[in-house]
Amino acid sequence: MELYRMTAAELSRMLAEKKVSSKEITQSVLARIADNDRKIKAYLTVDAEGALRQAETVDKKRMKGEALPPLAGIPVAIKDNICTRGLRTTCASRMLENFVPPYDATVIQKLKAAGVVFPGKLNMDEFAMGSSTENSYFQVTCNPFDTDRVPGGSSGGSAAAVAACETIAALGSDTGGSIRQPASFCGIVGLKPTYGAVSRYGLVAFASSLDQIGPMARSVADTAMLCDVIFGKDSHDTTSADRGYPSFAEALRPEVKGLKIGIPKEYFSDGISEAVKEAVMRAAKEYQKMGAELVEISLPSTDYALAAYYIIASAEASSNLARFDGVKYGHRSENYGSLEELYENSRSEGFGPEVKRRIMLGTYVLSSGYYDAYYKKAKFTQLMIQERFKQAFAACDLILTPTTPDTAFKIGENIGDQIKMYMNDILTVTVNIAGLPAISIPCAFDSKGLPIGAQLIGAKFSEQILLNAAAALEKQLGGFGRCAALA
Repeated sequence: MELYRMTAAELSRMLAEKKVSSKEITQSVLARIADNDRKIKAYLTVDAEGALRQAETVDKKRMKGEALPPLAGIPVAIKDNICTRGLRTTCASRMLENFVPPYDATVIQKLKAAGVVFPGKLNMDEFAMGSSTENSYFQVTCNPFDTDRVPGGSSGGSAAAVAACETIAALGSDTGGSIRQPASFCGIVGLKPTYGAVSRYGLVAFASSLDQIGPMARSVADTAMLCDVIFGKDSHDTTSADRGYPSFAEALRPEVKGLKIGIPKEYFSDGISEAVKEAVMRAAKEYQKMGAELVEISLPSTDYALAAYYIIASAEASSNLARFDGVKYGHRSENYGSLEELYENSRSEGFGPEVKRRIMLGTYVLSSGYYDAYYKKAKFTQLMIQERFKQAFAACDLILTPTTPDTAFKIGENIGDQIKMYMNDILTVTVNIAGLPAISIPCAFDSKGLPIGAQLIGAKFSEQILLNAAAALEKQLGGFGRCAALA
């Protein structure tokens, strides 16, 4: 079997037993990118020279007999809104087309310390605003299961690269479902951690109170291995939680016996395709066979979540993106006669349509006369949603829902209908609003051969329970094969 098709857990064992070198793994992944990415368009920057240099460093340490972390020598690609020192970080925007950060994000520092190899940076919706990766300034990424369809977004490049075996694993970011939705569309595992579990330092901000970096991989075990590295308190991020975390990989047990799994009726209502409903309910029955108890619950505030999310996220985006003014860094227009024209032209030229749309919406809801009517009500709704989840977790340990209303749609199908596009996040945004962890795991394929994802939601800092439950379903269903796309 080609090395690029293998999981991080498998490769880690082979490296420890010296059956393979990191350089060989990295060369295999780079060759896969060279052969395949012209069809997928997952990468914005491929750093072959840097990746091979990192791999050789790990191999030398291993030859000397040094004890190395489990992920040492494993290629992990990075979403292009996470800062990498000396390597271009564009946020898929003209605004940052040539930006090379002078520092690493905390998660990058941690991965480097763990000996991880970085093959490159991955495409995304511009500034993480979108659900299809069609909003990138540079290119449209394709779904490896059907290249006429989107991979989801905003972490579409990350999901597509993992699914197409152009990397062993990847990091994405999730503001309203941007890890889980593309993971579902591309048939991989994607975890959105509890808010504060992973440092946001070095993540280019979209909506600071909702953003969270998380892992994307082809197995639950690989996801747990990445969690072991990136979780933890960071002095650079005052919102990061100061608490001890277990070794998720070592504690991984594919068991659900005795757990109560909530099935919220609102997540199986009109608007969810029959194929998705049936697949997720079959997954629920599998959990029941494994000894879990299914509990019907209600989350009535779900109907208001999408509106509250877009108000809060757009308001924070308006504030966060105000720094891109053509003066300090980023795109600067060459056509201006005054400071005001410099600001206006630089932002008009540097931002794409979706980013402009959300900036305008955010500025509007924060403006005098509208703050109370929109933003303040959205924040009250957020508190209500958080309280509803607390009540739900008094009756169950986990909540099972579909990840997306349907399988991947065709490129261009929804780009002109913003309401339809935004509805793709209807099943995921509540998790970010409540600051909870959630994982998407493949559970079936539809009649077109497109993946369907099931979402498990947990109480705050219940990642180990989530990973165990996801691993149980993965084991029960036998997985979905490696590199199922574009074999």
